[in-house]
Amino acid sequence: MSPETAVTEQTLEVVDESVDWQPPMPPTDLIFDDGEPLESNRHRIAMNTLIRSLLQLWADRNDFFAGGNMFVYYSSTQAMNRDFRGPDFFVTLDVDGTKERQGWVVWQENGRYPDVIVELLSESTAKVDKGVKKELYEKVFRTRNYYIYDPFDNNSLTGWRLNASQKYEPITPDSRGWLWSEALGLWLGTHQGTIDRETADWLRFYDETGNLVLLPEEAEKQRADTEAQKAEAEHQRAERLAARLRELGEEV
Repeated sequence: MSPETAVTEQTLEVVDESVDWQPPMPPTDLIFDDGEPLESNRHRIAMNTLIRSLLQLWADRNDFFAGGNMFVYYSSTQAMNRDFRGPDFFVTLDVDGTKERQGWVVWQENGRYPDVIVELLSESTAKVDKGVKKELYEKVFRTRNYYIYDPFDNNSLTGWRLNASQKYEPITPDSRGWLWSEALGLWLGTHQGTIDRETADWLRFYDETGNLVLLPEEAEKQRADTEAQKAEAEHQRAERLAARLRELGEEV
């Protein structure tokens, strides 16, 4: 083999390698269920209450996604290590809310991260929720509003917001102990009630004027009560009219 031939073949080999090389693709064998249940039945109800009430409030909107207890994949390293469990509740705005999802995969969502996250504390998760996760949501996710709440402690609601320096600062509660979410345009506060046969101080959304954001069944009951009140008012008006006619000697 001549030197010229050797150089030519070597050069071609390098070119071929350059042509064939492709950047590594994100992992596709993602796990969307870690097999770990929520801490308690109350934690499960609390998560579903936040999701279902927001879906009820924004029933006419398809530009958001609300999920809970599902993985948020944000990097290939995190995906391969399987070392991070998803938020208990999160909302991402300005996305296609009709898209079917098993989890939230950032590189499949045009780089979008959750805008609001709520972690439901327990004795076993409090340290991580207040430390590692808070730092992750601040520095990597840039999540605008982050809240923590222990469903067994109605004084535990705490929240942070990203400031102009992209650092978390505490959200100051109002006189009711509620925390404002500028991302959602809603208050987060507690409300005592019975949901799914369990009575507790639940973490709930309130609108800007302080009205409780209702669950679907609460909204239906409210509609039924309103209709019943209207029917009773009509009945009473009819009774008064009939009584007046009888006083005048008219047939009723």
